[in-house]
Amino acid sequence: MDTATIERASLVALLRRPQARWSESALEIQENGSARAVLGRTIGHSDTLFADADSATALVSAAATEIAGWKADGIGVHAFFDDAYPAQLLGIREMPPLLFSRGDLRVHDRGVAVVGSRRASDEGLRIARAVATTLAVRGVTVVSGLAAGIDTAAHSAALTAGGRTVAVIGTGIRRYYPPANQHLQDHIAEVGLVISQFWPDAPPSRQSFPMRNAVMSGYAVATVVVEAGETSGARIQARLALQHGRPVVLTSQVMQCDWAKTFAENPGVYVVHGTAQLLEAVDDILSYQPTEPGLENFPDFALR
Repeated sequence: MDTATIERASLVALLRRPQARWSESALEIQENGSARAVLGRTIGHSDTLFADADSATALVSAAATEIAGWKADGIGVHAFFDDAYPAQLLGIREMPPLLFSRGDLRVHDRGVAVVGSRRASDEGLRIARAVATTLAVRGVTVVSGLAAGIDTAAHSAALTAGGRTVAVIGTGIRRYYPPANQHLQDHIAEVGLVISQFWPDAPPSRQSFPMRNAVMSGYAVATVVVEAGETSGARIQARLALQHGRPVVLTSQVMQCDWAKTFAENPGVYVVHGTAQLLEAVDDILSYQPTEPGLENFPDFALR
């Protein structure tokens, strides 16, 4: 195996350990500069199941076989230290050490997340479609979570407009959730991109969707929240986006919620009334994007 294959397989082996903390594993690899070295030290500890360096070699070999099987199934496997890893995810605390993909993964991808309630109103769906269509026509990637409601409307509108859309999902990439979106997910994989931070066969869980929201926020340069209740995942994403230094756009529909009224007091939040104002806010945000791709140092945005 070449060095890159060994490093990627070593990362998989590290993350496959029972109770492995993915963020801590990534940090340790960053500090030491080698996943293989970290694996060797980890399994050499007396409190682990593995006692010697031969175990590390066996684990790397098994992980490399597993990666080859994923790739044979058409799944892209990307470690955070790979050149092909999305640049915009490298700067967030929740960066997935390992990312799985189907479709056209790009190192630099200027995208805006359009998110909202699964039980969306007709007006919310209309706004989501209008925003996604406008973004797609302007060459901006529409990012969403492939959930029912607002997410589905945004993805579908971007595709109808002939634009690029990226689905960040909360299950393994071999899974379909909700099942009704199987065709949509496969279509996005054919013409856009589907990404997941979870093992390919992982089922949905209560924890996986907030984790998905963190990656979606990090992947996008901004988040538009069309509709969201007090317990919505879109609310979580709005909070994470501000933590990531990404601006957030809140519609008048969202401003009916107490959480949105509190969020609106933060720098970096645009409050808009109507589709025209929403698109103006998005245009303003995109105008601040750095000319060099992959740079994620956004200015402080004044409250709108």
